[in-house]
Amino acid sequence: MTTQAKPTRQIEPGTYEAYMQDCPAVALLSTISNRWVSLTMCTLGSYGEAMRYSHVSREIPGVSQKMLTQTLRMLERDGMVRRTVTPSVPVRVDYALTPLGQGLYGVLSQVREWAAEKTDEVDEARAHYDARQTDQ
Repeated sequence: MTTQAKPTRQIEPGTYEAYMQDCPAVALLSTISNRWVSLTMCTLGSYGEAMRYSHVSREIPGVSQKMLTQTLRMLERDGMVRRTVTPSVPVRVDYALTPLGQGLYGVLSQVREWAAEKTDEVDEARAHYDARQTDQ
């Protein structure tokens, strides 16, 4: 018996389907679902204006300097964050959401609110599930 390769669907230029393996939207979904990306975007968005690196860092508990720097660079590269350097002593560096980033912030802030509202329900579901697993 011979098997045939699964036919592949072609993606139209400018059209993305996140369920297709090689779709660029998959990489973007992976980026925006990252914990530090979400927290950084929500921090910058909720403040409403440019923030200094140290302020962003203080607002996100547990983020290391290395991780925050990598996250901000990635968001700048993706066009979500604008980095502004002001020559002074010491040099001042500010971060702010771009219009593209503000759109993502709107979505992420809704997810953050949902998580805050539903945490107790999820904890109950987990406890119920875990109790069933130990009974088996």
